[in-house]
Amino acid sequence: MFTGIVEMIGKIIEVEDGDDGRRIWIEMKGVEGFENGVSICVSGVCLTVETHENDKFSAFLSRETLMCSNLRYLKKNSTINLERAIKVDGRLDGHIVQGHVDTVAKVIGINKIGGDWEYEFELPEKFDRYMVKKGSITVDGVSLTIADIDNDKFSVAIIPATYSNTTLNRLKIGEMTNIEVDILAKYAEKLLKQ
Repeated sequence: MFTGIVEMIGKIIEVEDGDDGRRIWIEMKGVEGFENGVSICVSGVCLTVETHENDKFSAFLSRETLMCSNLRYLKKNSTINLERAIKVDGRLDGHIVQGHVDTVAKVIGINKIGGDWEYEFELPEKFDRYMVKKGSITVDGVSLTIADIDNDKFSVAIIPATYSNTTLNRLKIGEMTNIEVDILAKYAEKLLKQ
């Protein structure tokens, strides 16, 4: 379980493709108490640390993970958002994030408005029912608030701290982002169907 509050930006330093998936090595600096087998959120995707040494760790991406996320586009020197799993006694500063990517969405607009930025994304088909204005959404592992939603697009406002401390400042129009809708909306939908 995560919060969508990115702890650091990591860098892909090695990619190994195989028939069953992909193994990646990620460089991250200054993390203590890191262990093999722990969960880590990599740009919105919950992965398991296979091995770690010094300032790097490896994780395996199954074919399913590659199919449903933008991690399939990773290559050497790609940067990613990283967040370790929340501690039970920790604060929930963002919102409840599972690291289970629901879909991907294309960036269709980036506008600087005063000191903030507005990012627009294509609204993935069938996912509008989980999104409401001022509701929570996770974009590439970052907990954000939906600023506006329309028939075919949604937007989020990015404050300077989020812009500076995540990979969102590297996004370009046309790039694909990992999207996780609010889990509470999915549970509510299931309960209403019963």
